[in-house]
Amino acid sequence: MKRHHRLRRLHRALVPLAALPIILTALSGSLYGLLSAQGIEAFWLMKLHTGNFGLINLQPFYSAILGVLTLVVAGSGLGMLIGEVQSR
Repeated sequence: MKRHHRLRRLHRALVPLAALPIILTALSGSLYGLLSAQGIEAFWLMKLHTGNFGLINLQPFYSAILGVLTLVVAGSGLGMLIGEVQSR
């Protein structure tokens, strides 16, 4: 039961960290597409979408960061699910 508790604690800590950049990327990309269709140029949204946050430029690493965070959160969630099924 300790392993399951540690996995749950890890998952609970990582989900907000992972959700924030994923939601930001989805919203900025969607909003950029909508504005572009209306003829409104909002290139700053594309910069946000690709990880350029002004003074902090994560563009070279942003896709890898999003991918790793997604895999870790999905893996810890699957680990909890499998552990729950096995304990029944």
